Amino acid sequence: MSEKNYDDIINLPCPTSPRHPRMPRADRAAQFAPFAALTGYDSAIDETARLTDEKIDISEDMREKLDRKQSFLAEIIDEQPEITVTYFVPDNRKAGGEYKTVTGRATLPSLHPQNNYSTL
Repeated sequence: MSEKNYDDIINLPCPTSPRHPRMPRADRAAQFAPFAALTGYDSAIDETARLTDEKIDISEDMREKLDRKQSFLAEIIDEQPEITVTYFVPDNRKAGGEYKTVTGRATLPSLHPQNNYSTL
């Protein structure tokens, strides 16, 4: 096909309807946006695929070991030692939860006399 076939219409103005106003560009683009026929289906699949951990019940020996570590920590708390604590956070949506680990300086702010919490 040669380019001369459209020479007669290529420079003509775009036809407009006197009855129907021109559609805004954003609305025209929305016509071609993807359509989700099953609203929420992707979220449900993601939630089902999300894994949770089971809470571990510690043995009596482990409980005693943790009690000894906690007693030792209470003795040196004024030195504000750096500690790492792992704890379990239950999941609000399904069985199980997640173990989180935090590292920081151990303090007991409510026991220090300079902290006055009665003004809160």
